[in-house]
Amino acid sequence: MANDITQLLRQWREGDGSARDRLVAVLYPELRALADRQLRGERSNHTLQPTALVNEAYLRLSGLERMDWQDRGHFVHMAARVMRGILVDHARRRQAAKRDGGLQVTLTGVDLAAPEAGDVDALALDAALARLEQLDPDKARVVELRYFGGLTIEETAEAMASSPATVKRQWQAARAWLFAALADGGDPPDR
Repeated sequence: MANDITQLLRQWREGDGSARDRLVAVLYPELRALADRQLRGERSNHTLQPTALVNEAYLRLSGLERMDWQDRGHFVHMAARVMRGILVDHARRRQAAKRDGGLQVTLTGVDLAAPEAGDVDALALDAALARLEQLDPDKARVVELRYFGGLTIEETAEAMASSPATVKRQWQAARAWLFAALADGGDPPDR
């Protein structure tokens, strides 16, 4: 299956639009599960549904005609990044329209139990993750692959050409950093 996905990615990269459509059809259940995970911590009356999130991500990904797709992990990472952008854009629109609150997400439920991890504003999370990316791009990528991409430690290690032990350490450190950053009201620590 991984070889089929890699082949479809290669064909899409070479301009075959039907390969893109077949790829999305194959990966749709995974993308839907990814969207479900990202929206799980949302308020019950949230206006953005998992199917809409996947569809919007598909539209944005399909516009990336010149992307040099490497493998399934790279595609899932980009899909997660696109979904993150959609959620942040949605939160910004909501916040602009109604200044009393934005989109809420949680940092719980992936692999490690979070101590008192409540809901976090999507915009604060995005700002903290952007700061982490400036300080330590590898840790930020681990967060994107694990939290937003839903990859396991092993899948993340493979996507990053790293060891599972290294990814696990980076994941723990990145989560601790993000919790500290978000607890400080969006003013992340320098390291």
